[in-house]
Amino acid sequence: MTDRIRTTHVGSLPRPPDLLALMNAHDRGEPADAAELARLVERSVHDQVRRQADTGIDVVSDGEMSKIGYATYLRHRMSGFEIGDAPRATPADLDAYPEYKEQLHRSGATVSYLRPICRAPIAYTDRGPLDTDLATLRAAVDATGVAGAFMNAPSPGIVALFQPNEYYRDEDAYLDAIAAALKTEYDAIVAAGFDLQIDAPDLGMGRHNKYKDLTDAQFLARAEVLVEVLDHALRDVPAERARIHLCWGNYEGPHTFDIAVEKVADLVLRAKPATVVCEAANPRHGHDWAGWAAAKIPDDTVFCPGVIDTTTNFVEHPGLVAERILRYTDIVGRERVMAGTDCGFGTFAGWGGVHPELAWEKLRSLVAGAEIASEKLW
Repeated sequence: MTDRIRTTHVGSLPRPPDLLALMNAHDRGEPADAAELARLVERSVHDQVRRQADTGIDVVSDGEMSKIGYATYLRHRMSGFEIGDAPRATPADLDAYPEYKEQLHRSGATVSYLRPICRAPIAYTDRGPLDTDLATLRAAVDATGVAGAFMNAPSPGIVALFQPNEYYRDEDAYLDAIAAALKTEYDAIVAAGFDLQIDAPDLGMGRHNKYKDLTDAQFLARAEVLVEVLDHALRDVPAERARIHLCWGNYEGPHTFDIAVEKVADLVLRAKPATVVCEAANPRHGHDWAGWAAAKIPDDTVFCPGVIDTTTNFVEHPGLVAERILRYTDIVGRERVMAGTDCGFGTFAGWGGVHPELAWEKLRSLVAGAEIASEKLW
């Protein structure tokens, strides 16, 4: 990145209504036309890649059009998971304000999804959906001629957070099994010529969700294990081909229990992926640049700060976007910064706080802000 600031985003985009209806029916096990679902996914990926290119996004994704959720989709590709009933951890910041939590629930602003539970050995048993996703994205990228593309896959830790274990003897054994299976996706994405984005909210959101009853020190000890397991699964992936997305939860809430970036920065920077995709726009993490600046940043780390908030329908002014970008170029230099979003616009299919048309307006502002920043830097 030697001539301007490149743009990307975290991955998920709003699914079209006709695709959404059919993929929800399929996920619930209801009668669904498999051929029509495949046709709608293919059409949607091509449309989304073309629209990203037309908007000016440099490094695009398939929008996660085929996935019901960024971690829960794996039950359709791996053995060992079945739908069941198990207690769900809720964020500590919502527990602290029960009336607000109830308001969110009544308004439909909290996500609802089928609960996969591990009740048998995990193995990657069906590569068909993965190979189809890779072929579809390749065809869409080739048709538009965009500079680069990435595909998302979850970290072992976030899979364990959303999908409880009732089979393996302990969490470490469960994580090892998940990582061994996920390696199939990690390696295949890179072999297909795409960058791999690891979605790892377990290193941020996990603190006030699954691990909310631990102390910070205890959580960081667990986070060390999460990173070790992830790095082992990434052992055959070049660091420069991987990005890690750190997130504290893509929901509008108090976030008063979010662990400070200063406490997790060095751990995240020690993980193998060379690009760090981090929150930098929402009101709770807009100041995180100072925490990153104080960390021990490796010389080859690329920062991709989220300069667009993905929980509000305010459309950021390009001038503000440029200011946010410049805070990070001040830390690591102009050649080591991309501009991105705080999180995805469709983390779970059919759920998200930003109206689909405004999501695209925000991405246009992202591109315009990157242009302003580039003019100041070159």
